[in-house]
Amino acid sequence: MVEKENKVTKEKKLKKVSKKSLKTMQKNRGRHIVRDKARVVKYGTKGFGRNIWLSTAATVVMAITLIILFVTIVASVILTNTAEMMKDKIDITIYFKPNTSQTVLDDLEDTIRKDPNIKSVETSTSKEEYDKFMAENADNDDILEIMDEEMTEIMIGKMQSTMRIKVYDVDNLDSIKNIVENDELFKANTDKEMAPTYDVNRAEIGTITSWARIARTGGIILAVVFLVISILIIFSTIRMAIFSRREEIYMMNLVGADKGFVRGPFLVEAEICGMIAGIVAGVVSYFGFKFLSPKLAGYGIDVSQINNILESNQLVLVFLTFIVAGVLIGRISARLAVHKYLRKA
Repeated sequence: MVEKENKVTKEKKLKKVSKKSLKTMQKNRGRHIVRDKARVVKYGTKGFGRNIWLSTAATVVMAITLIILFVTIVASVILTNTAEMMKDKIDITIYFKPNTSQTVLDDLEDTIRKDPNIKSVETSTSKEEYDKFMAENADNDDILEIMDEEMTEIMIGKMQSTMRIKVYDVDNLDSIKNIVENDELFKANTDKEMAPTYDVNRAEIGTITSWARIARTGGIILAVVFLVISILIIFSTIRMAIFSRREEIYMMNLVGADKGFVRGPFLVEAEICGMIAGIVAGVVSYFGFKFLSPKLAGYGIDVSQINNILESNQLVLVFLTFIVAGVLIGRISARLAVHKYLRKA
């Protein structure tokens, strides 16, 4: 009886001990994971310093890749915006006979407004065109000297009345041309010596649109080329690091280290390269654009959208994008190299 009681007591104690041991093991397991992660980061940082020249080369190529990607995106955006800005400034000018009355001009305006592509219409009489001409040449003393009352009347009598039209789609003007060429009121009042300016700036817009397309396509090709080069360099860097530490890796495998622990330092090493490359590319891209943007704006290129992004809180997101992109490139490259080795091991 006493023996049975002792046995039950021992079993209860053993259960308590086992539960306590399990709890302790669970706590220690969490600590081991944190400790292992810290060791992985530590070994990866050492590996980066140990292969400093190869790491530097990989970092530089990755930074160039990220800068090219930034330039590609920026060039595509600003050239597209510039083409749209020019389209918005385009107006079609239709010339009417001198001294066409305001009443007739109003009727012509009502007719042209029936076209759904019309954005705005502005008419101007011969007198108003003369006043604009004089305002534009207010500083020209030679013109002011000869403009007496008689000359003013002659000028007004020879100046065409005009209609300036802005449209929503500059590539779709057929319906407007049809009205101007076939409507009886337009045919009766249009000045035959001055053709409507349908195609002004169309060539320039086409050129800028082509540049935007070329910048986008060429930039993507260059970015892909440098991306492949950076992946190959990081791949070679990690492979050389693996080769130089093959005995160390072999010992890790012997003592039961899992593949994650073996792989970790090399991933960290490549991620450090990517992080530094992202920071360098972000800084170079930011100051490079800030230096060039006033010059680009001087040539009529619309840089406002990119400037607004770089001068707002979104700048932080831009830098984070650079860093994340660099880390991803490094991690993918290193993972390919380590996976190939671990598969053979």
